[in-house]
Amino acid sequence: MANTSNYLKLAFRDLKQENSKNPAVMLIVLILWCIPLSYAFNSISLGLFAAYALFTFKKQYFTLEKNLIFPISLFLLMALSLLWTHDSSATLRAVSKGLPLLLIPFAFMLLPELSKKQKRIIFKYYSYGMVVFTLFYLAKSIVRFFLTHITDVFFYHELVTEDVNAIHVSTYVVVALFYFITKSSRSALEISSMILLTILLILLSSKNILIVFGLLSCYYLWYFNSRPKGKLIKWGIVLFVILIAVLSSRIKERLWIEFESNVHENSINHDISDESGKVYNVSVMDAWTKDKFAPNDYFPGTAFRVYQIRIFTEMLQEDLGILTGYGLNATDFKIREKSIEHNLYEEYGRKNFHNEYVQVFAELGVLGLILLIILLFINIKNALKSKDFMHISFAVLMISLFLTESFLSRQRGIVFFTIMYCLFNSGNMIVRPQKQ
Repeated sequence: MANTSNYLKLAFRDLKQENSKNPAVMLIVLILWCIPLSYAFNSISLGLFAAYALFTFKKQYFTLEKNLIFPISLFLLMALSLLWTHDSSATLRAVSKGLPLLLIPFAFMLLPELSKKQKRIIFKYYSYGMVVFTLFYLAKSIVRFFLTHITDVFFYHELVTEDVNAIHVSTYVVVALFYFITKSSRSALEISSMILLTILLILLSSKNILIVFGLLSCYYLWYFNSRPKGKLIKWGIVLFVILIAVLSSRIKERLWIEFESNVHENSINHDISDESGKVYNVSVMDAWTKDKFAPNDYFPGTAFRVYQIRIFTEMLQEDLGILTGYGLNATDFKIREKSIEHNLYEEYGRKNFHNEYVQVFAELGVLGLILLIILLFINIKNALKSKDFMHISFAVLMISLFLTESFLSRQRGIVFFTIMYCLFNSGNMIVRPQKQ
Protein backbone atom coordinates (compact mmCIF):
# COMPACT_ATOMS: atom_id res chain seq x y z
CA MET A 1 0.00 0.00 0.00
CA ALA A 2 2.84 2.35 0.92
CA ASN A 3 4.59 1.59 -2.40
CA THR A 4 1.41 2.38 -4.33
CA SER A 5 0.99 5.65 -2.44
CA ASN A 6 4.58 6.67 -3.16
CA TYR A 7 4.19 5.73 -6.83
CA LEU A 8 1.06 7.89 -7.15
CA LYS A 9 2.78 10.83 -5.43
CA LEU A 10 5.72 10.64 -7.84
CA ALA A 11 3.39 10.30 -10.81
CA PHE A 12 1.32 13.34 -9.86
CA ARG A 13 4.50 15.31 -9.23
CA ASP A 14 5.67 14.51 -12.79
CA LEU A 15 2.29 15.55 -14.17
CA LYS A 16 2.38 18.81 -12.22
CA GLN A 17 5.91 19.61 -13.44
CA GLU A 18 5.17 18.90 -17.10
CA ASN A 19 1.83 20.71 -16.93
CA SER A 20 3.56 23.80 -15.55
CA LYS A 21 5.78 23.79 -18.66
CA ASN A 22 2.81 23.23 -20.99
CA PRO A 23 -0.74 23.38 -19.51
CA ALA A 24 -2.03 21.69 -22.67
CA VAL A 25 -0.82 18.39 -21.17
CA MET A 26 -3.60 18.33 -18.57
CA LEU A 27 -6.19 19.57 -21.05
CA ILE A 28 -5.38 16.71 -23.45
CA VAL A 29 -5.61 14.22 -20.58
CA LEU A 30 -8.98 15.76 -19.68
CA ILE A 31 -10.26 15.27 -23.26
CA LEU A 32 -9.19 11.62 -23.18
CA TRP A 33 -10.82 11.06 -19.78
CA CYS A 34 -14.09 12.58 -21.02
CA ILE A 35 -14.43 10.35 -24.09
CA PRO A 36 -16.51 7.61 -22.35
CA LEU A 37 -18.66 10.26 -20.60
CA SER A 38 -21.68 12.09 -21.98
CA TYR A 39 -21.31 14.25 -25.09
CA ALA A 40 -21.61 17.41 -22.97
CA PHE A 41 -18.37 16.58 -21.13
CA ASN A 42 -16.73 15.75 -24.48
CA SER A 43 -17.71 19.13 -25.89
CA ILE A 44 -16.70 21.12 -22.78
CA SER A 45 -13.23 19.53 -22.56
CA LEU A 46 -12.68 20.04 -26.29
CA GLY A 47 -13.85 23.67 -26.02
CA LEU A 48 -11.43 24.35 -23.15
CA PHE A 49 -8.53 22.91 -25.15
CA ALA A 50 -9.37 24.91 -28.28
CA ALA A 51 -9.92 28.12 -26.27
CA TYR A 52 -6.61 27.69 -24.44
CA ALA A 53 -4.77 27.18 -27.75
CA LEU A 54 -6.37 30.27 -29.26
CA PHE A 55 -5.93 32.66 -26.34
CA THR A 56 -2.35 31.67 -25.53
CA PHE A 57 -1.22 31.58 -29.15
CA LYS A 58 2.19 33.08 -29.90
CA LYS A 59 3.48 33.38 -33.43
CA GLN A 60 6.76 31.62 -32.69
CA TYR A 61 4.90 28.49 -31.59
CA PHE A 62 2.88 28.07 -34.79
CA THR A 63 3.91 25.09 -36.92
CA LEU A 64 2.16 24.10 -40.14
CA GLU A 65 2.45 20.33 -39.85
CA LYS A 66 1.61 18.49 -43.06
CA ASN A 67 0.47 15.37 -41.15
CA LEU A 68 -2.23 17.44 -39.44
CA ILE A 69 -3.55 19.01 -42.63
CA PHE A 70 -5.35 15.82 -43.67
CA PRO A 71 -7.81 15.51 -40.73
CA ILE A 72 -8.61 19.20 -41.25
CA SER A 73 -9.14 18.51 -44.97
CA LEU A 74 -11.50 15.66 -44.13
CA PHE A 75 -13.59 17.99 -41.96
CA LEU A 76 -13.68 20.65 -44.69
CA LEU A 77 -14.97 18.03 -47.14
CA MET A 78 -17.63 17.07 -44.58
CA ALA A 79 -18.73 20.71 -44.37
CA LEU A 80 -18.64 21.13 -48.17
CA SER A 81 -20.98 18.16 -48.58
CA LEU A 82 -23.74 20.54 -47.45
CA LEU A 83 -23.69 21.78 -51.05
CA TRP A 84 -24.81 18.42 -52.52
CA THR A 85 -26.28 16.48 -49.59
CA HIS A 86 -29.54 14.53 -49.94
CA ASP A 87 -30.47 15.41 -46.33
CA SER A 88 -29.47 18.96 -45.34
CA SER A 89 -30.67 18.76 -41.72
CA ALA A 90 -28.85 15.47 -41.05
CA THR A 91 -25.63 16.78 -42.62
CA LEU A 92 -25.81 20.06 -40.70
CA ARG A 93 -26.15 18.18 -37.40
CA ALA A 94 -23.26 15.88 -38.28
CA VAL A 95 -20.90 18.72 -39.26
CA SER A 96 -20.82 19.94 -35.66
CA LYS A 97 -20.07 16.37 -34.56
CA GLY A 98 -17.04 16.35 -36.87
CA LEU A 99 -15.57 19.57 -35.44
CA PRO A 100 -12.83 17.71 -33.49
CA LEU A 101 -11.21 16.90 -36.87
CA LEU A 102 -10.71 20.66 -37.28
CA LEU A 103 -10.20 21.91 -33.72
CA ILE A 104 -7.76 19.33 -32.37
CA PRO A 105 -5.15 19.45 -35.20
CA PHE A 106 -5.46 23.25 -35.37
CA ALA A 107 -4.85 23.53 -31.61
CA PHE A 108 -1.80 21.24 -31.90
CA MET A 109 -0.35 23.58 -34.55
CA LEU A 110 -0.97 26.68 -32.40
CA LEU A 111 0.51 25.30 -29.18
CA PRO A 112 4.17 24.64 -28.32
CA GLU A 113 5.29 21.17 -29.41
CA LEU A 114 4.81 18.46 -26.81
CA SER A 115 8.01 16.76 -25.74
CA LYS A 116 8.34 12.99 -25.86
CA LYS A 117 8.20 12.92 -22.06
CA GLN A 118 4.99 14.96 -22.03
CA LYS A 119 3.39 12.60 -24.54
CA ARG A 120 4.32 9.60 -22.41
CA ILE A 121 2.77 11.31 -19.36
CA ILE A 122 -0.44 11.89 -21.35
CA PHE A 123 -0.59 8.20 -22.26
CA LYS A 124 0.13 7.24 -18.65
CA TYR A 125 -2.77 9.24 -17.23
CA TYR A 126 -5.07 8.25 -20.06
CA SER A 127 -4.34 4.60 -19.22
CA TYR A 128 -4.99 5.06 -15.52
CA GLY A 129 -8.21 6.86 -16.43
CA MET A 130 -9.31 3.74 -18.32
CA VAL A 131 -8.54 1.68 -15.20
CA VAL A 132 -10.86 3.94 -13.18
CA PHE A 133 -13.60 3.47 -15.79
CA THR A 134 -13.00 -0.28 -15.63
CA LEU A 135 -13.57 -0.30 -11.87
CA PHE A 136 -16.74 1.75 -12.35
CA TYR A 137 -18.15 -0.55 -15.05
CA LEU A 138 -17.39 -3.70 -13.06
CA ALA A 139 -18.85 -2.27 -9.82
CA LYS A 140 -21.99 -1.11 -11.65
CA SER A 141 -22.47 -4.55 -13.22
CA ILE A 142 -22.03 -6.32 -9.87
CA VAL A 143 -24.73 -4.09 -8.33
CA ARG A 144 -27.04 -4.70 -11.32
CA PHE A 145 -26.46 -8.45 -11.06
CA PHE A 146 -27.49 -8.53 -7.40
CA LEU A 147 -30.61 -6.54 -8.28
CA THR A 148 -31.62 -8.50 -11.38
CA HIS A 149 -29.72 -11.86 -11.19
CA ILE A 150 -29.13 -11.55 -14.94
CA THR A 151 -25.60 -12.42 -16.07
CA ASP A 152 -25.94 -10.39 -19.29
CA VAL A 153 -25.10 -7.25 -17.29
CA PHE A 154 -21.44 -8.36 -17.32
CA PHE A 155 -21.13 -8.58 -21.10
CA TYR A 156 -20.97 -6.52 -24.28
CA HIS A 157 -23.19 -3.40 -24.52
CA GLU A 158 -24.95 -4.26 -21.25
CA LEU A 159 -21.66 -3.76 -19.45
CA VAL A 160 -21.01 -0.21 -20.70
CA THR A 161 -24.38 0.77 -22.34
CA GLU A 162 -25.05 0.68 -26.08
CA ASP A 163 -24.56 4.45 -26.37
CA VAL A 164 -20.98 4.30 -25.03
CA ASN A 165 -20.61 1.11 -27.09
CA ALA A 166 -18.68 -2.03 -26.16
CA ILE A 167 -16.53 -1.98 -29.32
CA HIS A 168 -15.51 1.64 -28.75
CA VAL A 169 -14.59 0.94 -25.11
CA SER A 170 -12.64 -2.16 -26.22
CA THR A 171 -10.59 0.12 -28.47
CA TYR A 172 -9.84 2.55 -25.63
CA VAL A 173 -8.89 -0.36 -23.37
CA VAL A 174 -6.46 -1.95 -25.86
CA VAL A 175 -4.48 1.29 -26.24
CA ALA A 176 -4.29 1.62 -22.44
CA LEU A 177 -3.27 -2.03 -22.09
CA PHE A 178 -0.39 -1.62 -24.51
CA TYR A 179 0.89 1.36 -22.50
CA PHE A 180 1.33 -0.95 -19.49
CA ILE A 181 2.58 -3.90 -21.58
CA THR A 182 5.39 -1.84 -23.17
CA LYS A 183 6.77 -0.50 -19.88
CA SER A 184 10.30 -1.64 -19.06
CA SER A 185 9.36 -2.42 -15.45
CA ARG A 186 6.03 -2.59 -13.66
CA SER A 187 4.87 -1.87 -10.14
CA ALA A 188 2.18 -3.91 -8.37
CA LEU A 189 -0.29 -1.14 -9.25
CA GLU A 190 0.57 -1.38 -12.96
CA ILE A 191 0.27 -5.19 -12.97
CA SER A 192 -3.10 -4.91 -11.23
CA SER A 193 -4.17 -2.34 -13.81
CA MET A 194 -3.22 -4.70 -16.65
CA ILE A 195 -5.27 -7.51 -15.08
CA LEU A 196 -8.33 -5.29 -14.66
CA LEU A 197 -8.14 -3.96 -18.22
CA THR A 198 -7.74 -7.49 -19.59
CA ILE A 199 -10.81 -8.68 -17.66
CA LEU A 200 -12.84 -5.80 -19.06
CA LEU A 201 -11.60 -6.48 -22.60
CA ILE A 202 -12.72 -10.11 -22.37
CA LEU A 203 -16.12 -9.22 -20.93
CA LEU A 204 -16.73 -6.67 -23.68
CA SER A 205 -16.57 -9.61 -26.11
CA SER A 206 -15.59 -7.80 -29.31
CA LYS A 207 -14.37 -10.52 -31.67
CA ASN A 208 -12.41 -8.18 -33.92
CA ILE A 209 -10.67 -6.28 -31.10
CA LEU A 210 -9.77 -9.47 -29.21
CA ILE A 211 -8.24 -11.07 -32.31
CA VAL A 212 -6.24 -7.95 -33.16
CA PHE A 213 -5.12 -7.61 -29.52
CA GLY A 214 -3.94 -11.23 -29.53
CA LEU A 215 -2.02 -10.85 -32.79
CA LEU A 216 -0.42 -7.57 -31.72
CA SER A 217 0.56 -9.09 -28.37
CA CYS A 218 2.30 -11.98 -30.15
CA TYR A 219 4.05 -9.51 -32.47
CA TYR A 220 5.26 -7.52 -29.46
CA LEU A 221 6.53 -10.64 -27.67
CA TRP A 222 8.64 -11.81 -30.60
CA TYR A 223 9.88 -8.54 -32.10
CA PHE A 224 9.95 -5.96 -29.31
CA ASN A 225 10.49 -7.91 -26.12
CA SER A 226 14.12 -8.83 -25.28
CA ARG A 227 13.36 -10.32 -21.86
CA PRO A 228 14.96 -13.64 -20.95
CA LYS A 229 13.24 -16.65 -22.53
CA GLY A 230 11.83 -17.73 -19.17
CA LYS A 231 9.90 -14.49 -18.86
CA LEU A 232 8.87 -14.79 -22.50
CA ILE A 233 7.34 -18.18 -21.72
CA LYS A 234 5.45 -16.63 -18.79
CA TRP A 235 4.04 -14.03 -21.18
CA GLY A 236 3.01 -16.85 -23.50
CA ILE A 237 1.20 -18.53 -20.61
CA VAL A 238 -0.62 -15.27 -19.88
CA LEU A 239 -1.75 -15.05 -23.52
CA PHE A 240 -2.86 -18.69 -23.40
CA VAL A 241 -4.95 -17.95 -20.29
CA ILE A 242 -6.50 -15.00 -22.11
CA LEU A 243 -7.33 -17.25 -25.06
CA ILE A 244 -8.99 -19.82 -22.78
CA ALA A 245 -10.95 -17.06 -21.05
CA VAL A 246 -12.14 -15.77 -24.40
CA LEU A 247 -13.28 -19.19 -25.55
CA SER A 248 -15.19 -19.73 -22.30
CA SER A 249 -16.93 -16.35 -22.34
CA ARG A 250 -19.86 -15.02 -24.35
CA ILE A 251 -17.53 -14.63 -27.30
CA LYS A 252 -17.71 -18.44 -27.71
CA GLU A 253 -21.47 -18.22 -28.24
CA ARG A 254 -21.06 -15.47 -30.83
CA LEU A 255 -18.34 -17.40 -32.65
CA TRP A 256 -20.53 -20.51 -32.67
CA ILE A 257 -23.40 -18.61 -34.30
CA GLU A 258 -20.98 -17.35 -36.97
CA PHE A 259 -19.76 -20.91 -37.58
CA GLU A 260 -23.15 -22.62 -37.57
CA SER A 261 -24.79 -20.05 -39.85
CA ASN A 262 -22.17 -20.71 -42.55
CA VAL A 263 -21.95 -24.50 -42.20
CA HIS A 264 -25.64 -25.42 -41.85
CA GLU A 265 -28.17 -23.83 -44.18
CA ASN A 266 -31.14 -22.16 -42.42
CA SER A 267 -29.72 -22.88 -38.96
CA ILE A 268 -31.99 -21.85 -36.10
CA ASN A 269 -30.88 -19.15 -33.68
CA HIS A 270 -31.99 -20.69 -30.39
CA ASP A 271 -31.04 -17.61 -28.34
CA ILE A 272 -33.61 -15.44 -30.12
CA SER A 273 -36.27 -18.00 -31.09
CA ASP A 274 -39.23 -18.35 -28.72
CA GLU A 275 -42.80 -19.70 -28.58
CA SER A 276 -43.96 -17.13 -31.11
CA GLY A 277 -41.71 -18.48 -33.85
CA LYS A 278 -38.28 -19.56 -35.01
CA VAL A 279 -35.50 -17.17 -36.02
CA TYR A 280 -33.06 -18.31 -38.72
CA ASN A 281 -29.41 -17.32 -39.09
CA VAL A 282 -28.34 -15.79 -42.41
CA SER A 283 -25.12 -17.14 -43.93
CA VAL A 284 -22.47 -14.93 -45.50
CA MET A 285 -23.32 -16.36 -48.95
CA ASP A 286 -27.03 -15.57 -48.55
CA ALA A 287 -26.22 -12.08 -47.27
CA TRP A 288 -24.35 -11.43 -50.52
CA THR A 289 -26.68 -13.15 -53.02
CA LYS A 290 -30.22 -13.63 -51.66
CA ASP A 291 -32.74 -11.19 -53.10
CA LYS A 292 -35.50 -11.38 -50.48
CA PHE A 293 -35.23 -12.14 -46.78
CA ALA A 294 -37.85 -12.79 -44.12
CA PRO A 295 -38.56 -10.66 -41.03
CA ASN A 296 -37.44 -13.59 -38.86
CA ASP A 297 -34.01 -13.80 -40.53
CA TYR A 298 -31.13 -12.88 -38.20
CA PHE A 299 -27.83 -11.53 -39.53
CA PRO A 300 -24.76 -12.52 -37.44
CA GLY A 301 -22.02 -9.89 -37.35
CA THR A 302 -20.05 -11.02 -40.40
CA ALA A 303 -23.13 -11.67 -42.54
CA PHE A 304 -24.58 -8.27 -41.68
CA ARG A 305 -21.41 -6.46 -42.67
CA VAL A 306 -21.27 -8.42 -45.93
CA TYR A 307 -24.88 -7.43 -46.61
CA GLN A 308 -24.03 -3.76 -45.98
CA ILE A 309 -21.15 -3.92 -48.47
CA ARG A 310 -23.48 -5.61 -50.94
CA ILE A 311 -26.13 -2.88 -50.79
CA PHE A 312 -23.39 -0.28 -51.20
CA THR A 313 -22.30 -1.96 -54.45
CA GLU A 314 -25.95 -1.89 -55.53
CA MET A 315 -26.07 1.84 -54.79
CA LEU A 316 -22.97 2.34 -56.93
CA GLN A 317 -24.61 0.56 -59.85
CA GLU A 318 -27.92 2.41 -59.48
CA ASP A 319 -26.67 5.91 -58.75
CA LEU A 320 -23.41 7.17 -60.24
CA GLY A 321 -23.86 10.35 -58.16
CA ILE A 322 -22.55 8.37 -55.21
CA LEU A 323 -19.06 9.05 -56.60
CA THR A 324 -19.42 12.46 -54.93
CA GLY A 325 -21.31 10.98 -51.97
CA TYR A 326 -24.82 11.43 -50.64
CA GLY A 327 -23.56 13.94 -48.07
CA LEU A 328 -22.32 13.61 -44.50
CA ASN A 329 -24.69 11.44 -42.44
CA ALA A 330 -27.13 11.43 -45.38
CA THR A 331 -27.19 7.72 -46.32
CA ASP A 332 -29.87 6.60 -43.86
CA PHE A 333 -32.68 6.95 -46.39
CA LYS A 334 -30.88 4.71 -48.92
CA ILE A 335 -30.16 2.06 -46.29
CA ARG A 336 -33.87 2.08 -45.31
CA GLU A 337 -34.89 1.81 -48.96
CA LYS A 338 -32.63 -1.20 -49.41
CA SER A 339 -33.95 -2.89 -46.26
CA ILE A 340 -37.50 -2.53 -47.61
CA GLU A 341 -36.45 -3.75 -51.06
CA HIS A 342 -34.84 -6.88 -49.58
CA ASN A 343 -37.60 -7.37 -46.98
CA LEU A 344 -35.39 -7.18 -43.88
CA TYR A 345 -36.56 -6.82 -40.32
CA GLU A 346 -37.13 -3.07 -39.93
CA GLU A 347 -34.44 -2.62 -37.24
CA TYR A 348 -31.71 -3.43 -39.78
CA GLY A 349 -32.80 -0.43 -41.85
CA ARG A 350 -31.80 1.86 -38.97
CA LYS A 351 -28.16 0.74 -38.84
CA ASN A 352 -25.26 2.39 -40.65
CA PHE A 353 -22.78 0.56 -42.90
CA HIS A 354 -20.61 -0.70 -40.00
CA ASN A 355 -17.56 -0.14 -42.21
CA GLU A 356 -15.75 3.20 -42.11
CA TYR A 357 -14.34 2.87 -45.62
CA VAL A 358 -17.78 2.23 -47.10
CA GLN A 359 -19.39 4.86 -44.87
CA VAL A 360 -16.99 7.59 -45.96
CA PHE A 361 -17.24 6.58 -49.63
CA ALA A 362 -21.06 6.63 -49.50
CA GLU A 363 -21.20 9.99 -47.68
CA LEU A 364 -18.22 11.91 -49.10
CA GLY A 365 -17.45 10.10 -52.34
CA VAL A 366 -14.11 9.06 -53.80
CA LEU A 367 -12.27 12.10 -52.41
CA GLY A 368 -13.43 11.29 -48.88
CA LEU A 369 -12.20 7.71 -49.20
CA ILE A 370 -8.83 8.91 -50.53
CA LEU A 371 -8.41 11.30 -47.57
CA LEU A 372 -9.25 8.54 -45.11
CA ILE A 373 -6.73 6.16 -46.70
CA ILE A 374 -4.07 8.91 -46.65
CA LEU A 375 -4.67 9.42 -42.92
CA LEU A 376 -4.28 5.72 -42.21
CA PHE A 377 -1.23 5.45 -44.49
CA ILE A 378 0.53 8.36 -42.76
CA ASN A 379 -0.30 6.83 -39.40
CA ILE A 380 1.10 3.37 -40.18
CA LYS A 381 4.11 4.78 -42.07
CA ASN A 382 5.14 6.98 -39.12
CA ALA A 383 4.47 4.13 -36.69
CA LEU A 384 6.84 1.79 -38.53
CA LYS A 385 9.41 4.57 -38.92
CA SER A 386 9.40 5.42 -35.21
CA LYS A 387 9.35 1.73 -34.17
CA ASP A 388 7.12 2.75 -31.27
CA PHE A 389 4.93 -0.24 -30.49
CA MET A 390 2.08 1.82 -29.02
CA HIS A 391 1.92 3.79 -32.27
CA ILE A 392 2.06 0.58 -34.32
CA SER A 393 -0.72 -0.99 -32.26
CA PHE A 394 -2.92 2.11 -32.65
CA ALA A 395 -2.32 2.22 -36.43
CA VAL A 396 -3.11 -1.48 -36.94
CA LEU A 397 -6.11 -1.27 -34.62
CA MET A 398 -7.64 1.60 -36.61
CA ILE A 399 -7.11 -0.09 -39.99
CA SER A 400 -8.78 -3.25 -38.69
CA LEU A 401 -11.54 -1.53 -36.76
CA PHE A 402 -12.59 0.56 -39.75
CA LEU A 403 -13.36 -2.69 -41.61
CA THR A 404 -16.10 -3.62 -39.13
CA GLU A 405 -17.25 -0.32 -37.60
CA SER A 406 -18.24 3.16 -38.77
CA PHE A 407 -16.02 4.46 -35.97
CA LEU A 408 -16.02 8.09 -37.12
CA SER A 409 -19.82 8.25 -37.23
CA ARG A 410 -19.83 8.84 -33.47
CA GLN A 411 -18.40 11.90 -31.74
CA ARG A 412 -16.48 9.72 -29.29
CA GLY A 413 -14.84 7.87 -32.16
CA ILE A 414 -13.89 11.11 -33.90
CA VAL A 415 -12.38 12.60 -30.72
CA PHE A 416 -10.44 9.44 -29.87
CA PHE A 417 -9.05 8.91 -33.38
CA THR A 418 -8.14 12.58 -33.88
CA ILE A 419 -6.44 13.17 -30.52
CA MET A 420 -4.45 9.93 -30.79
CA TYR A 421 -3.54 10.64 -34.41
CA CYS A 422 -2.24 14.09 -33.45
CA LEU A 423 -0.30 12.80 -30.44
CA PHE A 424 1.43 10.11 -32.49
CA ASN A 425 2.00 12.04 -35.73
CA SER A 426 2.85 15.59 -34.68
CA GLY A 427 5.95 17.32 -33.32
CA ASN A 428 8.34 15.15 -31.35
CA MET A 429 7.22 11.64 -32.29
CA ILE A 430 7.86 8.98 -29.68
CA VAL A 431 10.52 6.52 -30.76
CA ARG A 432 10.81 2.92 -29.71
CA PRO A 433 11.27 2.72 -25.94
CA GLN A 434 14.37 1.07 -24.55
CA LYS A 435 14.43 -2.71 -24.71
CA GLN A 436 12.80 -4.60 -21.91
